[in-house]
Amino acid sequence: MLLLRQGSQYLAIGLLQLLLDWAVFVVATALGMPTAPANLAGRTSGAMLGFWLNGRYTFAGDEGSRLGWRRFGRFWLLWLAMTALSTLLMATVEARLGLRWAWLAKPVVEGGLAMANFFLMRRLVYR
Repeated sequence: MLLLRQGSQYLAIGLLQLLLDWAVFVVATALGMPTAPANLAGRTSGAMLGFWLNGRYTFAGDEGSRLGWRRFGRFWLLWLAMTALSTLLMATVEARLGLRWAWLAKPVVEGGLAMANFFLMRRLVYR
């Protein structure tokens, strides 16, 4: 039951994160920013929102929210790995297929990474 509750909340928060991440990415690249830094800006904005919401609601325990500097450090280590993979994938799509395809691919790439990230966050970050 806990996994179902956490999964549904993670999905809802993840959709908010994805919308923010994607919007920042599209606006930044449309204004001429290269793909890699635009992806970094989008993922950073989404990550800040997601860390707080997931720690406060999704993975909160009986003692309350699961935030704090130790969890924040673990979160950023995981975020760095996922961001490196995301940026590599987005830069590859943009280089091979063009910017418009990168805009369309962004939600697919981030959605795929989010599935793995849920279990990693549950076990490594918000434990």
